[in-house]
Amino acid sequence: MIVKRLWLTDFRNHATTEIGLDRKVTLVIGLNGHGKTNLIEGLSLLSGARSFRGAKVDALVASGKSSAYIRAEVDEDGRLSLVELELTTGGRSRAQVNKQRVKKFRDLSDTVRVVVFSPDDLELIKGPPSVRRSLLDDALASINIQFRATRTDFDRILRQRNNLLKQARGRMTTELETSLVIWNQQLVDAADQIGDDRSNFVQNIEPVVADFYERVAGTDEQVSLKLDADWREEGLAESLLRSQDEEVRRGVTLVGPHRDDLVILLSQLHSRTHASQGEQRSLALALRLATHAYLSRMCGDDPLVLLDDVFSELDEGRARRLVECLPDAQIVLTSATGTVPDGVKPGLTLEIIEGKVDGI
Repeated sequence: MIVKRLWLTDFRNHATTEIGLDRKVTLVIGLNGHGKTNLIEGLSLLSGARSFRGAKVDALVASGKSSAYIRAEVDEDGRLSLVELELTTGGRSRAQVNKQRVKKFRDLSDTVRVVVFSPDDLELIKGPPSVRRSLLDDALASINIQFRATRTDFDRILRQRNNLLKQARGRMTTELETSLVIWNQQLVDAADQIGDDRSNFVQNIEPVVADFYERVAGTDEQVSLKLDADWREEGLAESLLRSQDEEVRRGVTLVGPHRDDLVILLSQLHSRTHASQGEQRSLALALRLATHAYLSRMCGDDPLVLLDDVFSELDEGRARRLVECLPDAQIVLTSATGTVPDGVKPGLTLEIIEGKVDGI
């Protein structure tokens, strides 16, 4: 899969941007605040994923405008596709592929798959469990249609069950107990599938993460991954019954996949609390590299690699070793200084000045 051309209209500070991308490596340079990350963000949204910066639609649309537009021409083994997104502040955003409406944005990943590396990836190690759950679920959703549907169902059921618990105001009634039996079974069915898919994914990438960590960090420290999902040991149905009184009292669902975490151990110690920042950054890079390798293997095609000012956060040794680990895929990377490590050979260099792009 190759993204050949990109159009951004009223997207953040890009009023009218149209660029072609190199089939291998495109380098985007420019001072901070001029729109490099915005361009990377626009490319990442083509996959239907949420903004990797956590931005809402209102922040993506240029000031004074009601909508922003992202369009891309994508080459899939010689077959061209046109991917289009309309992001609207006051209404429902829309997406389409070859002029055919896409019901859910996440279905865009059937056409465009992306792996983003950014300085904020340190949160994969240091951040809350929700960041690591998103890593797992975003990867699975990009290649597994059934997982997307199940995850959507789970979120809907969880919201409705939480509303039911909240409305109970801490009092268990016969009516509430009857309703919980129904919602519990629906939650269990969806949760079991999510738990199985997450567990299989973690088992698949664990040795790959360990290998990439060794190569990026230049050490042979042991890396291990574990899905922390206690409810799977006794089954969610039993866990819900055991937690029921406390859930009614607090008005929220306390057990299930929405509380899972990915535990990342380095030399058998929790990396979140015991690893140095350099080790944590190497682990985050290894997670992204392993995710790309997994998606490539499952799809038979390389996702687009987006590197947003990543090398500026690395020492010379880690930067060089990261270059050696990068896949033979289409890559778009940004740099404020215009310098990149040895081994990175851009086929195209673009410069951004206040949201305007010029070739060099």
